[in-house]
Amino acid sequence: MRLPSWIDISVPLSERTAPYPDDTPFAFQLTNAIRDGAICNVSAIRMSPHVGTHADAPYHYHEQGETMGEADLSLYMGPARVIDLTSVRGLIRVRDLQQQPLQGVTRLLVRTDSYLNPEQFDASYTALAPEAVDYIAQQGIRLVGIDTPSVDPASSTDLKAHQRFFAHDLRILETLFLAHVVAGDYELIALPLFLVGADASPVRAVLRPLYTGDK
Repeated sequence: MRLPSWIDISVPLSERTAPYPDDTPFAFQLTNAIRDGAICNVSAIRMSPHVGTHADAPYHYHEQGETMGEADLSLYMGPARVIDLTSVRGLIRVRDLQQQPLQGVTRLLVRTDSYLNPEQFDASYTALAPEAVDYIAQQGIRLVGIDTPSVDPASSTDLKAHQRFFAHDLRILETLFLAHVVAGDYELIALPLFLVGADASPVRAVLRPLYTGDK
């Protein structure tokens, strides 16, 4: 029996990765280099934890929220369902979700294909309406991932969708890359780092189709 291969759904993280406007971009430098006579290469990085594929901690959008170091890791690995909402633009609303099979889903990954170039910030990406988050919570879902930089529109000044996530105790993955993933059921691993007190963490997110029988 051979299990299906893992599918990487992370965006590359480099100095070309576009940060959210006014956020700290990714920077990398070698602080010790073998080519300069050091015994090993040692590097330093500087970045916002929201650059590239990442998990938001509730502390990011609420002063009383859980920090990344307090994360329940079980929410970031396990069965997940990918849904295709590439026909939706602007805001994903309840009516869009009602057409999707969400029964029994704990982790939901939303493919929009509205943010396909992680090297250029595009404020026209698709986001979630606050009432859509309420609907998602009513289905028993605990974690939502999306292939955009935020669950809220870039124009938001009050992060209403994020606040609905806090109200329902849901978790968020952002800037996934799902353009090569067909809708269906998968095993997800997207573990955040043990960053004490942090409001977010980079993740290396991967999927594997759920095994359904001998082949």
